Amino acid sequence: MDDAFNIHATLKRLVSGERLGEADAEALFEALLNGELDEAQIGAVIALIQCRGANIDELVGAARAMRRHVMPVHVPLEPDEVLLDTCGTGGATKTFNISTATAFVLAAVEPCPGSGLTRVLVAKHGNRSRTGRGSAEILAALGVNVEASPEVQARCLREAGVCFSFAMRHHPAMRHAVGARRSVGFPTIFNLLGPLTNPAGADHQLLGVYHPDLVSVIAGALARLGSVRAVVVHGAGGLDECSTLGPNRVAWIEEGKVREDEIDPASLGVVPPSIQSIQAEGLDHGVRLISDVLAGRPGPAAEIVRLNAAVACVVSRAAAALQEGWDRADEAIGSGRARGVLKALARESQA
Repeated sequence: MDDAFNIHATLKRLVSGERLGEADAEALFEALLNGELDEAQIGAVIALIQCRGANIDELVGAARAMRRHVMPVHVPLEPDEVLLDTCGTGGATKTFNISTATAFVLAAVEPCPGSGLTRVLVAKHGNRSRTGRGSAEILAALGVNVEASPEVQARCLREAGVCFSFAMRHHPAMRHAVGARRSVGFPTIFNLLGPLTNPAGADHQLLGVYHPDLVSVIAGALARLGSVRAVVVHGAGGLDECSTLGPNRVAWIEEGKVREDEIDPASLGVVPPSIQSIQAEGLDHGVRLISDVLAGRPGPAAEIVRLNAAVACVVSRAAAALQEGWDRADEAIGSGRARGVLKALARESQA
């Protein structure tokens, strides 16, 4: 182990309740990702940080280390394109996979005149889930090759407007933490770091978090990490999505500044549904709900996807306001383009 880093001294600091600065957190996670910590030490680190919650310095330092170890997707952007991710933290009240459906709708949206954009590309970062119906399982069931190489993903972005970056393939250094994460059995700082380490380097984000206290923390980290525009949201009903169940707590990030706000779906005429109407009973049900949304079937599932796509439209500047984003998302679905994006991703990812 590098003499410049001492895990025992760092653990003592964490045990005492001390928070790490950015540089110390970066050194700690660099050592972890290099395989310099044993499983007991990793378990102690993630449990101690989780006990009092990661702060902005710790998230930024850890994210910088993880970004150095990521297997990248190289996506040269045209001046009239933006790249956005819809990945959230997970760990919230379980619904069908809203962020995945949102990715298809957003990639199909025609930006408003005067936006300076021709399209929004979506680099969907995601993983498997303990429930068996995470984005990887859902997309595989929809015919997408979730194991596609970075080169194929880049082609998917150009041809389909969307790609799927399977987290476990893009973060090979995370193998050192797998055992400890599985053993502790609760969400840890790594649940927060995934959305901060998009393999394609997406600098626009719609990022849902599982606890309201995380909104300002994650927003502060995104601002420090150089996000161009992003929104962090904790949804009504405990969702890590924009929720149609009631008002949503959000933080907007732009040019290194954070502004906290609220998004109320009632402003769009949305009547709050039952939580059961947006939950999936299993993988097949989750696939069916997304398929129904993309086919234009009305209902609570379609409304919550439109809401999330509307917010993502505002983040990406494809729409100037939430109502306009809602209308453009509605048109992307009604025209069949959103369903076409899924078909194109399935085709291109298998080629």
